[in-house]
Amino acid sequence: WVAGCWLFLVLVLVLLVSPRGCRARRGLRGLLMAHSQQLLFRIGYSLYTRTWLGYLFYRQQLRRARNRYPKGHSKTQPRLFNGVKVLPIPVLSDNYSYLIIDTQAQLAVAVDPSDPRAVQASIEKEGVTLVAILCTHKHWDHSGGNRDLSRRHRDCRVYGSPQDGIPYLTHPLCHQDVVSVGRLQIRALATPGHTQGHLVYLLDGEPYKGPSCLFSGDLLFLSGCGRTFEGNAETMLSSLDTVLGLGDDTLLWPGHEYAEENLGFAGVVEPDNLARERKMQWMQRQRLERKGTCPSTLGEERSYNPFLRTHCLALQEALGPGPGPTGDDDCSRAQLLEELRRLKDMHKSK
Repeated sequence: WVAGCWLFLVLVLVLLVSPRGCRARRGLRGLLMAHSQQLLFRIGYSLYTRTWLGYLFYRQQLRRARNRYPKGHSKTQPRLFNGVKVLPIPVLSDNYSYLIIDTQAQLAVAVDPSDPRAVQASIEKEGVTLVAILCTHKHWDHSGGNRDLSRRHRDCRVYGSPQDGIPYLTHPLCHQDVVSVGRLQIRALATPGHTQGHLVYLLDGEPYKGPSCLFSGDLLFLSGCGRTFEGNAETMLSSLDTVLGLGDDTLLWPGHEYAEENLGFAGVVEPDNLARERKMQWMQRQRLERKGTCPSTLGEERSYNPFLRTHCLALQEALGPGPGPTGDDDCSRAQLLEELRRLKDMHKSK
């Protein structure tokens, strides 16, 4: 912080004494704007994650979303397996919470319950007992319901990473720890990058003879990945590789409804990707009726999600010469991942 502030002051001083209209002055102005934007973002992010102002902002988001989407931002359908139900719950303006239910024992696990009212309504409708909350990370749009739900359900345990400062955490988890609820076996996988302690949760499909389910929080979305708020490209690449090692039939249940934006960007970097085009057409039909787009599968994501395709020659060639990789080593892939993130930000700003 001190070094950043000193650099900021030096740039201001140089900018002030530079000749009017000088090329150096214009270049420094660009650097100054970029640095000041980054500095302001870091300040805002710290306030959001480390002070009560972040909680107040979350409460405001919650009120606005409830007024705008009284029945949720998207229509969702549960997935039923042999004694297991996965129920997506649309919350806030584009988030998803989830209930994972052992239908025989009538026990439920909530994933990222950011709107406690919506989650509680689903619990009552399903007639189940909430025994655990799984938090992928500390951000209020994923953890904001922990307090109300854990108070209402006295025996409910709150799981998450101890590195992330998750509110009302009772049971810290490490990489590969397993949470057992009835016949549900859910493994925590450490996936830092978006936050330092970000976890994803993998529901093992073997006990109910169905597909495994990945609840990815803000690591992985349909055709996208999360921002590296507390990591770098190398960290995020390693975390994405963690989920790339899972089976193709694994169902992906992400933390946000970002499919339209993400598939649009994927079409910019790989316009000739036929798998992406087919998914885009399907997504457009879904969104015309305000239907949700989850789940996809990891097999699908490998075919069109550019952030999972940094090893693919087709994507490297599509980006052309520049900062993209020239080989298949991790350093080159991390460079491509960083370039994709930069292009995505530019695409979104347009």
